[in-house]
Amino acid sequence: MSFQPTPATGAIPIPQQPRSLADRPGQRAFGVGLVLAGGASGQLGGALGALAFPVIGPVGVVAIRQLVALAVLLPAGRPRLRRYGRAEWLPILGLALAFSVMNLALYSAVERIGLGLAVTLEFLGPLTIALLGTRRLIDLGCALVAAGGVLALTHPGPSTDALGIAFGLIAGCAWAMYILLNRRIGRVLPGLEGSGAASLVACLFWAPVAVIWFASHTPTLSVILLAVACGVLSSAVPYIVDLLALRRVPASLFGVLTSCNPVCAALFGWVILGQQLALMEWAGVALIVMSSAVASARGVRGVRASAAVGSSRNR
Repeated sequence: MSFQPTPATGAIPIPQQPRSLADRPGQRAFGVGLVLAGGASGQLGGALGALAFPVIGPVGVVAIRQLVALAVLLPAGRPRLRRYGRAEWLPILGLALAFSVMNLALYSAVERIGLGLAVTLEFLGPLTIALLGTRRLIDLGCALVAAGGVLALTHPGPSTDALGIAFGLIAGCAWAMYILLNRRIGRVLPGLEGSGAASLVACLFWAPVAVIWFASHTPTLSVILLAVACGVLSSAVPYIVDLLALRRVPASLFGVLTSCNPVCAALFGWVILGQQLALMEWAGVALIVMSSAVASARGVRGVRASAAVGSSRNR
């Protein structure tokens, strides 16, 4: 860990994490595992949150998610707000906006068109990151295969809810912004400081919204527990996991690996919410799983090969 002055802010120097984690043996493999685990956790939480919609709606679920995220990330990150300058506050504010827009748009889409289709549309955000950020032909091929899976998964859908589809696309744009901002924050702030500060900013907005909303949408204890579980699994766990993963894998590989999210959403939507998939939609799931497996294996082999070459040169 090294201490470097914050550029053009005059703020007290903040310890920075190493930027070369992805170059260390085993770190990219660990990052791949983090991405996949975070995707499964997020979609399980989304399915549980959807069970609370009939009582408190997407707004209520998102409000509780933000409170849970704050309770976990603020003490974990312990942000030193007075030391931040412009270089820190701009991405923090952007990440807080991405938190709010991504969550509210996604759950609004889930309420209208279902978990599987909503998450698939949201996936177009990181998929775009993968297509624009790739430098290797194999990464581009995996992204294209994943795109074919997305098309197969959404094409047979009977929904004509334009507003629900629009919500899903907005969630995708917010997720793309979240990926880029989270990676930038990981470079200028140590540990979970950036996520903790962003959760605090987001909560300052959502606290009064929650008071007004719950005055007319009284939650039951079971609904509160479902929303809290959603917050832990879909907010706290993925935020921490994604921040750690983005320090170990490039943004393009991260985007490809998150193709597991539509798969997990389809499975949890089927098991927990009773949302059935057609044969063509399962074909799309298979394509997405295949692209994720190839990208993961390629990323791990690449790191091991680099480590072997470096070891032989040191001899």
